[in-house]
Amino acid sequence: MTRRVRGAAALGREGLRFLAEKPTRPGGLLAPLPKHKLGVDYDTSWARRYPVRLARAVVLDDITRPIARVVLSPRVIGLEHLDPVQGPMILAANHASHLDTGLLLSSLPVALRHHTIVAAAADYFFDRHWKAAFWSFGLGAIPMERSKVNRRSADLAAGLVNDGWSLIIFPEGGRTADGWGREFKGGASYLAKRCGVPVIPVHIRGTRAVLAKSSSRFRPGATEIRLGDALIAREHEDARKFAARIEQAVAALADEAESDWWSARRRAAAGTTPPFRGPEASAWRREWALPDSARKDQRATREHRKRQPWSRDD
Repeated sequence: MTRRVRGAAALGREGLRFLAEKPTRPGGLLAPLPKHKLGVDYDTSWARRYPVRLARAVVLDDITRPIARVVLSPRVIGLEHLDPVQGPMILAANHASHLDTGLLLSSLPVALRHHTIVAAAADYFFDRHWKAAFWSFGLGAIPMERSKVNRRSADLAAGLVNDGWSLIIFPEGGRTADGWGREFKGGASYLAKRCGVPVIPVHIRGTRAVLAKSSSRFRPGATEIRLGDALIAREHEDARKFAARIEQAVAALADEAESDWWSARRRAAAGTTPPFRGPEASAWRREWALPDSARKDQRATREHRKRQPWSRDD
């Protein structure tokens, strides 16, 4: 009897030790890769819960919007183009500064403003936990792969649009480096075709003069947001062709900002709108061809880069 008790006690001790020890892996089996929680895999669902949305609305309405009005003096043109749109939409804008997102979001009508999310570069805004949380809360941002259409990020964006959320996206994939636009990628057009929603072209002007790419110098100034007619993907029009049409609409808005509505419309109808991406030429010729309002900004940005070669770009 005593021998049995001793054996049971020994087994009990072995069992406790087994539970306390770190488990071992049989030889030849690879350990599973850790789950990624940043980049396109960052979970932003918490930022769309009602308490968080309420807190974001307070920050956006009572902090971001008043500051934008004082510092950026925004002039919003074309809000009437939003009225005919029933349901969610995609707002596709040019990208010149980190200020673009907050300025555009805070300038939208209140009902749209609080039910709009922002597609943000997963490799830049979601590469650190604190950055991912900050942008998810502050702007309702979701991670988006900008070099290609990523299935995970595309499914997330499409699901939210289908649930009634509008989406702000910058089809260029990053901020302008020299004042000229870049080719519009197919993310906005793909999502619009997939979800069957209209695209509102948007041109933002003046933010680069306030805070340019690779610059830490902040210079308050006047800005302008110009919205165009809603665009619907045509039958048999693929995402690439639709993206080119969206880019052309933004180029026409840029032309209108530099001239006037009637002249820009005539050039758009004749197919002579100034190229959005600028001339295929050397850097100095591209700078010379910039509109007067953008040429000074380019010179100031170049001088700042000489003083701060360590600045990080996106």
